[in-house]
Amino acid sequence: MAERIFIAEDDDSIRELLRCTLESFGYTVSDFADGQALLDQIEPACLPDLVILDIMMPVKDGLQTLSELRQREETRDLPAIMVTAKDAVIDKVRGLDLGADDYITKPFGILELSSRVKAVLRRSARGGRPAQVIQIGDIVLDSGRVVVYQGKQELELTNKEFKLLSLLMRNCGIALPREEILNKVWGYDYIGETRTLDMHIRSLRQKLGDDAETPRYIKTVRSVGYKFMEPSRTAGGDGA
Repeated sequence: MAERIFIAEDDDSIRELLRCTLESFGYTVSDFADGQALLDQIEPACLPDLVILDIMMPVKDGLQTLSELRQREETRDLPAIMVTAKDAVIDKVRGLDLGADDYITKPFGILELSSRVKAVLRRSARGGRPAQVIQIGDIVLDSGRVVVYQGKQELELTNKEFKLLSLLMRNCGIALPREEILNKVWGYDYIGETRTLDMHIRSLRQKLGDDAETPRYIKTVRSVGYKFMEPSRTAGGDGA
């Protein structure tokens, strides 16, 4: 069965382009002129496999729409791609913090769109995770239940943040190159910049209460990438 994609875009020509392009690649597409119209069509018994949201829309914009999707139990982990003419870091950080899986900045190419959609659909974890618990310091990651606790508090992580944290924790003490992290979390066919990884690391650090200058857990390894460390071992070292 073809994957179902919902699109919310107020520009008629762009919405039509998105719909026709994705249908040509074999997806089943429903398109809407604003976020509220998309939300009204979300049915728990028949969820789409992906939503594509423009940020600037009337009635309910993309960020508001994404926020509501993340508040609903049935759509909490629904993969989402944001499409926007804005390239300001603050807009991307807000989207990532709300749970966006990827960003496409206008103008974009058809092949770029196809590759990003394919990557998000392929890498979105919709089940089948091994039941395994990892604990490092006060952080407990349960890949079977897809939950992360810091002490007694459950952390609200996005799909990508969970995958990123899982990868880092499973390789505790090992410096993972940026390219390897992007390949394993976003997929080998991901087309994007390492800034996407940096923004996810920044968001993950905020949720862990980690300081980039004096990190307890996630350390930046200059000219390489990132590594996860036990708190007792993060003093000093190779810099943040």
